Amino acid sequence: MTLEQGLAEFLTHLGLEKNASDKTVKSYREDLTQALSFSRERLKKAHVDPDDWNTRLLRAFVAWLHEKDYAKSTIARRLAAVRSFGKFLCRQGVMKENPAKSLRAPRQDKNLPHFLTQDDIKKLLTAPPDTDWSGRRDRAILETLYSAGIRVSELVGLDLLDSDLSDGVVTVRGKGKKERLALLGPEAVKAINDWLPDRAAMLAKSKKEATAVFLNKNGTRLNVRSIGRLLTKYLQLAGLDPRTSPHTLRHSFATHLLDAGADIRGVQELLGHKSLTTTQVYTHVTTRRLQDSYNKAHPRS
Repeated sequence: MTLEQGLAEFLTHLGLEKNASDKTVKSYREDLTQALSFSRERLKKAHVDPDDWNTRLLRAFVAWLHEKDYAKSTIARRLAAVRSFGKFLCRQGVMKENPAKSLRAPRQDKNLPHFLTQDDIKKLLTAPPDTDWSGRRDRAILETLYSAGIRVSELVGLDLLDSDLSDGVVTVRGKGKKERLALLGPEAVKAINDWLPDRAAMLAKSKKEATAVFLNKNGTRLNVRSIGRLLTKYLQLAGLDPRTSPHTLRHSFATHLLDAGADIRGVQELLGHKSLTTTQVYTHVTTRRLQDSYNKAHPRS
């Protein structure tokens, strides 16, 4: 078996047995295709055999990524993909040892997540007008993103059957297609309820059926890019930082909860984070804000 053939089996394994999302499978394909392409050029061979892939060759691949000025996060992701692929090949009996096991990813720079203040959030959430169907829909979208702290991919995947508005609960499907419950505050519930009659009228006019909560003017499910475009529109209207993305509302959700004294494990569960370490980045945000306030206000600072 060549490693090109092994890659095809690995990607099938990710999709069928690991239940990985299409986006995850695509990322692995791109990362490993690049690693194999580099190996073929370095070895001057049409195909890469299992015996060809050794630690020395993979170190050369990592060094080449550094030379090409790839971001540290990208290099770490490439290396993680190679390591997972090697582990799979060992389980399949194609390799005896994983050549990437001893390789270490570059130390990552700690970039704290960008978030909006509570005043900025209020400006953004009230920017969509409630005088027409698109404004009511967009307000419901922004309220839901911030209130539930869900990913934009989870928002566009929401169906009516996933929503229990009387209890303020929605079922979302996160990474790895894992389901979890997310909570909606009263303002988000009200905004969705204000949008639903418009949704019904839209479907009646178009004579279409749809399961999605949020629809475009054609009565079909919105996509991630559409959410990005509508957010850009309301950021301009509200005069807010243009760096803000839909994910910023998720960052703001977590930061504001922790600022208010919420338990970090509860926030972890609401965000759908597998590891507490991922959630802990928001404690760094809140700590830094406390330090800034201290330095500005304390007479001995």
